[in-house]
Amino acid sequence: MIQNIKKIREDFPILSQTAYGKPLVYFDNAATTQKPSTVLDIMDEYYKNYNGNIHRGVHFMSDKATAGFEKARKTVQKFINASSDREIIFTSGTTGSINLVASSFGEKFVGEGDEIIVSEMEHHSNIVPWQLLCERKKAVLKVIPFNLKGELEYDKIPSLISEKTKLISVTHISNALGTVNDIRQIIGLAHKNNIPVLIDGAQAIQHLKVDVQELDCDFYAFSGHKIYGPTGTGVLYGKESWLEKMPPYQGGGEMIRKVSFKKTTFNDLPFKFEAGTPNYIGAIGMGAAIEYVQNLGIENIAEAENELLNYGTKKLSEFEEIVFYGTAEKKASVISFLFNNLNPYDVGTILDKLGIAVRTGTHCTEPLMEKFNITGTVRASFAFYNTKEEIDKLIEGLVKVKKLFG
Repeated sequence: MIQNIKKIREDFPILSQTAYGKPLVYFDNAATTQKPSTVLDIMDEYYKNYNGNIHRGVHFMSDKATAGFEKARKTVQKFINASSDREIIFTSGTTGSINLVASSFGEKFVGEGDEIIVSEMEHHSNIVPWQLLCERKKAVLKVIPFNLKGELEYDKIPSLISEKTKLISVTHISNALGTVNDIRQIIGLAHKNNIPVLIDGAQAIQHLKVDVQELDCDFYAFSGHKIYGPTGTGVLYGKESWLEKMPPYQGGGEMIRKVSFKKTTFNDLPFKFEAGTPNYIGAIGMGAAIEYVQNLGIENIAEAENELLNYGTKKLSEFEEIVFYGTAEKKASVISFLFNNLNPYDVGTILDKLGIAVRTGTHCTEPLMEKFNITGTVRASFAFYNTKEEIDKLIEGLVKVKKLFG
């Protein structure tokens, strides 16, 4: 149980800001989360005092930055319970991680006529890289459908799998619907057929406990900025057995062992996939964010957010004008809806003038919106630092929207 929410909110300087003269109510956490002072402070400290390029210098600042960078890798390893820090690849985010696998795994293991399976509720970041791979390799993309509650139709998966299936890539939690998918079931079914699985964890890593060994996933991708860390940071977890077989994604410094004009040999894991100077201070900030989450307890965070989800759903249900999208039995703290037959952009714009930040549009899930035959939704997404009083302000805002549009 999270205690003293007022004190916790003080850890996040931006939450005391105003928007258009109104106290900020930030309900766009699925897009990006706000950053605690511990993250901001440690990044500031390293930029001011220890900014030296990592792994390559013998001087004090390089040593200090390298130690901080590799400490962050260990922090990530323990947080998701990877068996080795060699399995933790630092990337620019979930998108970068998925593109790495699509390029590297795809180059090695996918050929003409082979198949990749994704779901109908995926973010564009877990669709487009596979489409590009399929175009490049003349492979086939297959799609797991979902029902109108926003739940995957698991019984359809066996018929999609064939001897040509090379990978299944699915989201852990839908960013547009909040649905928590039964990825254990998908992984189990895939592995019975010797098919590896990539999980897009961008919307899960900050909400629930992720244990990659217990899940037995082959790849897991997430972004630092979704878990209270800096933008431009992310992680690809990959089983060492797969990463060893995959060719490098990019070439350059750090990812090499020896370079000559006759032949180049590559570095050990994880450095084989980390070409060039990485966002090492960003990674240090991401490590600090994960430590902040660990101190609060992911179970406590999940409990607080579930309480906000239930309260928000109950209050919004009091409007006859509300239509919900995403009513799965298992959900994270995301509520997508349409209000009073209004364009979601109009609703979001008026709420913004009242100091309430929500997301509007397709949420980078256009195929999902096509399934519902809509052009977008209003999305309110909660984090543990939000309050029921803020949800009440959202309700008051919607009353004003209703009055304004009659």
